[in-house]
Parts: sequence; C-alpha cells; structure tokens
Amino acid sequence: MKKIGWGFIGAGGIAERFMRGLVQVPDAYLAAVTSRTYERAKNFADKYGAKVYKTAEELIADENVDIIYVATPNNIHKENTLIAIEMGKPVLCEKPMAPNAQMVREMVNAAREKKVYLMEAMWTRFFPAMEKVREWLNDGRIGKVQFVIADFGFYESNPEDIRLNLETAGGSLLDVGIYPLALTCMVFGKKPNRITGLADMAPSGVDAAMGCTLGFEGGGLALLCSALNVNTPQEAVIVGEKGRIVIPEFFRPKEANLYLDGKLEEHFRKEHEGEGYQFEIAAVQEDIRNGRLENELMPLDESIAIAEVMDELRRQWGLVYPFEK
Repeated sequence: MKKIGWGFIGAGGIAERFMRGLVQVPDAYLAAVTSRTYERAKNFADKYGAKVYKTAEELIADENVDIIYVATPNNIHKENTLIAIEMGKPVLCEKPMAPNAQMVREMVNAAREKKVYLMEAMWTRFFPAMEKVREWLNDGRIGKVQFVIADFGFYESNPEDIRLNLETAGGSLLDVGIYPLALTCMVFGKKPNRITGLADMAPSGVDAAMGCTLGFEGGGLALLCSALNVNTPQEAVIVGEKGRIVIPEFFRPKEANLYLDGKLEEHFRKEHEGEGYQFEIAAVQEDIRNGRLENELMPLDESIAIAEVMDELRRQWGLVYPFEK
C-alpha cells in the first residue's frame, strides 16, 4: 500500500504533537513542512527527514504531498485552507476550523464546490474510548440524555502566549472550550436552540474563562466551562434517565465508565502510544483512500454549527476580534 504523504503548514507545538501521532501510523509519513518562520520549518523538516518550503503554495504543489495539515494560528486557518482547496489538495485543519462561522462556511463551500476533502481536526472523536461512549449511547444504555456536564481548563502562566492573543483569535472558548461544546453536539446530535454564557476576560481582551448553558429542542441541557487561568478536572459526565457515562480527560480519553443505578456497570480502557493523534490520522487517511469528501464522525455541517454557537457566546460577551471589525 502506497504511503500517504502529509504536508504541514505550521511547525509549532501542535504540529510537533500531531507528528508524534503520525509516526504511529504505518502508511503515513511527513513529506514537507512550511512555516511563517523558515528556520523553524527547516528544523522541523530536518528532524523528520522531510522537505522544507518557504511558501504554502510551494508545499501544496509538491506531488509527494497527498494531504495538507493546517497547524497555524486560528486567524489564518481560512487563508491556508483555501489555498490548498484551490490547488485541489485534501485538508485537515486544526480546530477551531476558523474563528467565526462565516469563515467556516466559506471554507466548507469552497471544499464542496471544488469537491476537495476537508475536516476539522476534532481528534477526540476518534479515540477507542469515545467510540465506546457512542456505542453505549446508541444502544440506549443510559436512556434519554438529560445533561452533559463538561469542563476543560488549564493554567497558562505566560500572558504573552498565543492562546491569550486577541489578534490571533485566542481565548479559552476557541482554544479548549470547543472540546466540551463539540462533545455536547455529538451527544445530542444537533445544535442547541438556547445558548447563554458568561466570561471573565483576560487583560489581553480575550476570554480567560467562560461558562455556558445550552438547551436542546426536545429536552436536554449542557453545563460547560473552559479556562486558561485555572486547572479544572477536564472531565465529562453524560447523564441519562437510566444512568450516566463518566469520561476522565475526555478530550483525549483512554477510558470511559458506565454507571447504572448508581453502580459501575462497565469500565472501558484502551492504552495507546503518545497522545492519540494516530486515531484521527488513520481515519482521515481511510477517507482519502475511499474517495470521501468529509468524515462521518466530524461532518462539515457540524463544524459550522459549533462555530455558530461560539459566535453567539462571543456576541453575548462582546468579544470581537480585530479582523472582524
């Protein structure tokens, strides 16, 4: 089987973590790298035996690059992705796909018009533990879901970190709040019709922490929070009429627990090498090999819906990024 060559646009921390997953996939390899900083891209490429390019266009044009991984700051995801789509290369774009729903729609529309593969890199969906969670839900093990309670927060000590940068579309919601939000949309299978939220703002102008309540047509609520100023349990609890599912470290889960009548009914645990990006990578490669244009576990319409919810939350807080004015 021919190996699939990946081209990285971006060579920062997330690209390094993603690369640790890529080396776990036998039929994948890093073909080329580019970055806003050439020296950084060259060091990354040299480390993994890949080519280095000065521009995204040069990288995308490389015939050995089969798929593009966009790992740049949030504010330029759309720019990088649209170049790749225009040149006919499949794209896996880091989350959030873009800072707002209008940008996401532009990316999705371009991919559909050009018939080019596109997916938002919501890697959480592809872990074996999350597959087990979906199985429990689909089998009705906990009955009708009434609540999702989930949090993702960690302490970012550097006030100059890109996650807290207003210019690059930082903030806890877009950086880590998207995880509990995406989980909730997966569980309920639809976009919420009631959205309320509050945020504490960082000196930089982005949300340092946020909390929100979501309501769904037909019943069901979600209580979600995210933070860049405090460490939280990083746990998700899905509560149904007959029981609950508890997922420790749900954004990269190794385990999940099913409780019925207050007692542990089933425990699932699956160890893996590294952080677990290999599951997402393998899924994307399977899509590409089978000629699919989007992934069934992370469909493009859901990326749009998630962005719309984040837009509404930011509207309530008055958080507008400079490039949106």
